[in-house]
Amino acid sequence: MSQQAKHPTNYGALSTLVIVFFFWGFIAASNSIFIPFCRTHFNLSQFQSQLIGSAFYGAYFIGSLILYLVSSMLGYDILNKIGYKKGIIYGLFISVIGALAIIPSANANSFPLILVSFFIVALGFSLQQTAAQPFAIALGDPATGSHRLNLAGGVNSLGTTLGPIIVSFFLFGSVGGEHKEVTVTNINNLYLIVASVFAAVALFFAFSKLPSGKDDAKFEGSMKAAFSLIAMTVVIGILITIGQLTEIGKTPLLVVALLAVIVILFYSNNSAIKDNAGWGAMKYPQLIFGMLGIFMYVGVEVTIDNNFGALLKTPGYITESGMLDSEISKYVSLYWGSLMIGRWTGAIGVFNLSKMGRTIATVVVPFVAFGIILFVNHLYGNDIRDLLPYSLVILIAIAAFFFGQQKPVKTLLTLSLLAAFAMLFGVFTKGIISVYAFMAGGLCCSIMWPCIFSLGVAGLGKYTSQGSAFLIMMILGGAIIPPFQGAIGDTASIGMHNSYLVAAACFAFLAFLALKLKSVLKSQGLDFDQQIDGGH
Repeated sequence: MSQQAKHPTNYGALSTLVIVFFFWGFIAASNSIFIPFCRTHFNLSQFQSQLIGSAFYGAYFIGSLILYLVSSMLGYDILNKIGYKKGIIYGLFISVIGALAIIPSANANSFPLILVSFFIVALGFSLQQTAAQPFAIALGDPATGSHRLNLAGGVNSLGTTLGPIIVSFFLFGSVGGEHKEVTVTNINNLYLIVASVFAAVALFFAFSKLPSGKDDAKFEGSMKAAFSLIAMTVVIGILITIGQLTEIGKTPLLVVALLAVIVILFYSNNSAIKDNAGWGAMKYPQLIFGMLGIFMYVGVEVTIDNNFGALLKTPGYITESGMLDSEISKYVSLYWGSLMIGRWTGAIGVFNLSKMGRTIATVVVPFVAFGIILFVNHLYGNDIRDLLPYSLVILIAIAAFFFGQQKPVKTLLTLSLLAAFAMLFGVFTKGIISVYAFMAGGLCCSIMWPCIFSLGVAGLGKYTSQGSAFLIMMILGGAIIPPFQGAIGDTASIGMHNSYLVAAACFAFLAFLALKLKSVLKSQGLDFDQQIDGGH
């Protein structure tokens, strides 16, 4: 009790930290508006437009890998050495540089420079995210750390809901209204404000009397595992180079990239089982399945949305001539809002509610979140009447949440199968019903992260921290799967609508992984299908 008294929650620092979480979601979801704009403005194919997502999510992998490799060579964790506080500050200033770089990139009318700028922004996010989650726990009693993380995760989802609407307003001068030509001035103003906010938050951290967040825990390096990750990076780099310098089709190259990730991970695990020296956490099969799970989960979560703008603009899908860039924000907002609905619902489990109270909250909270989504869209001038029937989809999701009982395997399997069905339903229908089906993917994705993460690190012991770092690196899926779907959508015989079969396949694979994780953990004597905290 005395220890708790010495570590009261630092609400001022937590409030600032929550803003950082908000902007992760804000920028990531805003890509959904910026991608179709770039496709039109630079006359890109759908595959080329998805390179924004590749640059953004690829930076998470590269940033985490560099941090891990340098720490391995030095023999200590750099982030623990400098402290979580400085890690967040440095990460914010890196993102400031990236946001400011977008301005001259837009003025030069250079799409490659815009990709580099987004990569720098996300490189900063990678460092921020690696530091911010343990820092949130350090800002008070560790026993209540999960509450702070769930609060931050909920605000992150609010950022993903508001981002597309606000960015649409800045780019087009209106939301859902008359289409206005985007000028360089619009882009300059948007990212100047973003950079200014990042800098303001960084300065607040720098001049505030906050704990450094240093951790003296011993760093567990595993050079063979590091070489495996480097090999993955080299293979993907070679494939990117081949794609740029040759006429080889993008689809087969992306298939090879997907297979390379899977083969390298399983080769590493098999080698570690034979001789685990130097492999660290990779000797555990549950981590390998967890890494594939995070890779696939992030990939499908991003690809549903990042390709959705192109689908909405397809003639005959929603409207006869296809929607304008300025008209798609409310549907993008609904997708990310669906993630918010699920995460807020998943966070109910961290509160000490009675069984009846939890039941009531599980029904009420999703509709409160849905009400906020509708209100925000209405506030910005969007017609929300066609969004109201989506409440029926929310009822189905609530039933799935109850059935899952917050058990990771059961929840992951249930939501994966439900999402796979929703994607198929969306492919074989058109109009607003199809939109509802694809948006349901957000509801299903919403609480997959904690399920996969908890199963992936189960039983890792002293390698839990290392395993967590490897799992975060697999955000790489957001850099590969969206352009893969984009390349499929560019194929005339398939088209954007049918390309969502890729999302269906991803969810089916996640269902398979849920069963494999259960089997692997059971063979180790671990019955991990128990209640967990929700939300990410």
